[in-house]
Parts: sequence; C-alpha cells; structure tokens
Amino acid sequence: MPRYIRAHIPGGTFFFTVALLQRKRRLLIEHIGALRGAFASVQAQRPFTIDAAVILPDHLHCIWTLPEGDADFSARWHAIKSKFCRALPKQERLSARRIAKGERGIWQRRFWEHVIRDDEDFARHMDYIHYNPVKHGHARSVTDWPYSTFYRLVLSGVYAPDWSAGDNVRAMELE
Repeated sequence: MPRYIRAHIPGGTFFFTVALLQRKRRLLIEHIGALRGAFASVQAQRPFTIDAAVILPDHLHCIWTLPEGDADFSARWHAIKSKFCRALPKQERLSARRIAKGERGIWQRRFWEHVIRDDEDFARHMDYIHYNPVKHGHARSVTDWPYSTFYRLVLSGVYAPDWSAGDNVRAMELE
C-alpha cells in the first residue's frame, strides 16, 4: 500500500489539483452551487484563504493559504469533497471497493499538492490557474470563463482586464 507524505507547513501556501473520478463528467460546473456551498461551509468551520481558484467541468485548481500554526489541508479537502457528494443525487456506479469503504464514485481518492516556494512560484501558479480554461478548450479567453477568481483579482488590481492577450501571459506549463 502506498504511503503518501504530505507537506506539513503550518500557515503555508499550497497549489492543489483535485479531480473527479470519471474525467468525462461535468459535475463541478453542473453543480457549482453545491461546490461553492461545500467550500463556504468548510471555510466557516476551518478557515483558510482562497488566493486563486478555477473550476473546470471535471477538475479544479486552487491556491490556498492556511492560518498560522495550521497545516491540515487534507482534512479540509476531505470535508469539501464529502459535503459536495452529499449534495448530489446518488446516480454513479460504485465499485465493490468503494461500497465497502462507504465512498461515492465522484472524486478521485487523492489530490495533488505543491508547496508554493516564493513570489515567482506563486505568480506562475496564479497564471496557470487562470489560463487553464483556455488551455483545456473550455473558453477562447480567460475573461470568457465564469468559474474562476480572475474577475475578483482584476477588481483588486492583481490582473489587468486584458491580461491573457498577447505577451502578458507567462509560461503556462508547470514543471
């Protein structure tokens, strides 16, 4: 059995990728209200800052900063995934293993995290998040995708409204 070692950095900033089990499903945008509700509920119970996020039909990317002294992003993700599942009708097929573990067939069991190392790393991941709908062909422009923090960051002056046009975009592939 694999042993996953998660970063333990209290008050750290992290980039996450979280995906649906069946990547052809569009549950995240079809049930965006339930997903937002799950995030808000967990944030109210166990605070964290969402620095950036993009929700795509079958996966999402986020940058979170945890409170000082707190490194438990795994429990937060578990709660978000669980609350989202409970808000959906039970229509998915379940494997015997998922039935035995009492799991739904909605999310991949694991998620990917990366510790944000410095300001440049933060900026690269912010750009990656906001350009992702274009990269995956869901939108022609960053401004066309409604399920991201791009507009919030334009209003706060982080991005220019025409950020994704021309040479404004840093390299969009993460290592």
